[in-house]
Amino acid sequence: MTSKVNPKTAAARLRRASRLRPRLAIILGSGFRAVAEAMDADAAIPYSKLPGFPKPSVAGHRGEARIGKLGGAPVLVLNGRVHYYEGHSMATVTFPVRVLAAYGVESLLLTNAAGGINPNYRAGDFMLFKDHINLQPDNPLRGPQPKGLERFLDLTQVYDPAHSKKLRTAARAARAKLHAGTYLAVPGPNYETPAEIRAFKKLGADAVGMSTVPEALVARQHGLRVAALSCITNPAAGTSKQKLSHEDVLTTAAQAAKKATGLITNFAQHHD
Repeated sequence: MTSKVNPKTAAARLRRASRLRPRLAIILGSGFRAVAEAMDADAAIPYSKLPGFPKPSVAGHRGEARIGKLGGAPVLVLNGRVHYYEGHSMATVTFPVRVLAAYGVESLLLTNAAGGINPNYRAGDFMLFKDHINLQPDNPLRGPQPKGLERFLDLTQVYDPAHSKKLRTAARAARAKLHAGTYLAVPGPNYETPAEIRAFKKLGADAVGMSTVPEALVARQHGLRVAALSCITNPAAGTSKQKLSHEDVLTTAAQAAKKATGLITNFAQHHD
C-alpha cells in the first residue's frame, strides 16, 4: 500500500536543499547517528519539513535528512526511521524509501541495531545481511502499488553481492568485526522470549530486529541496489543472563560508533 502523499513532492524538497546529487543513500538505525555527525553536511532538513515524512518517536532516531559528503563521498543520509510498532502503517514506514527512489539514488545502505542469536556474535560486532526471514505481520507491497512497479517481487537476491563485498573490505579497513548472516524481522516492540529465540535459531536466523526488511522490499521494488548492516548490541533473550533494554542497546551502539562510522565511511568512498 502506498502513501496518500506523492513521494516526488518530498524528493523535490530535498533537491532544492542542495546542488549535490548523491547516488548513495543511508538510513541510520538505533545508535548509528555518529555517522551523520561525521558528515560534511551541505544541507540538513528536519523530517517535519518534508511532506509525508513520519516523525520518529524512539530514542536514538533524530528525524533529519542530511545531504553532504562522508569521507569526501556524496551521500544522502536519513538520520532515524519509524517502525511498525510505533503504530504506523507499512506505507508510512517505507515512504522515505519511495522518496529516495524519486530523488534518484541508485543504492541504499540500511542499518539497525539487532540482537545476536548466533553464539559467535558478540556485542559490538556487525552483521552483513546475506538474507532475511520476514515475520512482520504486514507487507508494504500489499494493496495498491505505484504504477509500473512489480508487486510479485523476486527476492532470490535482495542484498547486492557487489555492495556486500565492498562492505567486507570496508570493515577490514575499519578493523570492525563483521559477520555475514540471516536477519529475522519481528514486529516488536517487546523483545523476544527465549522460546522464540530457540525457534528462530532453528529457522536459520543469526540476528533478530524490528526494522529494515520492509525498507529493503520497497527499495528492491524500485530497482535500488540494497545492502544492510546490523550492529549487534545484545545477546538475544535466553542466550545469556543479561536483561534486555533499549537503553543498553543505545549504550552498546555508542561504544561501537567509531568503528561503525569508519566502516560506513569506507563503504561510501568505494560503493560505486
